[in-house]
Amino acid sequence: MGAEKPLVWLHGEVKTPPLSRQARIETGVLLRRLQRGESLGLPHSRPMPDVGRRCHELRVNDASATWRIIYRIDNDAIVIAEVFSKKTTRTPSTVVETCGRRLRAYDVASGSREA
Repeated sequence: MGAEKPLVWLHGEVKTPPLSRQARIETGVLLRRLQRGESLGLPHSRPMPDVGRRCHELRVNDASATWRIIYRIDNDAIVIAEVFSKKTTRTPSTVVETCGRRLRAYDVASGSREA
């Protein structure tokens, strides 16, 4: 297996608080698995084609909140577009639109043709 992909944080962070220590650790383990090239499926991750190609939503349940991390798997990195507490069954359209904008801006700034 090749080198681990770095995490590129466009927005958001994973820290305690607001996440519990247990949720922060679970998030770290899931992100590390992604960095190592593992493909995650439900219940941990689901595709988010509305955001863009290769975009997914990492799902972490916490004692008082349900956390979501919108990420994209690029050839050279795992790109984090947003971290938020999800309160409804649908991802808010503002989150989808904002993540799409951030990823497009990242592609332009990095000279990437990923999206």
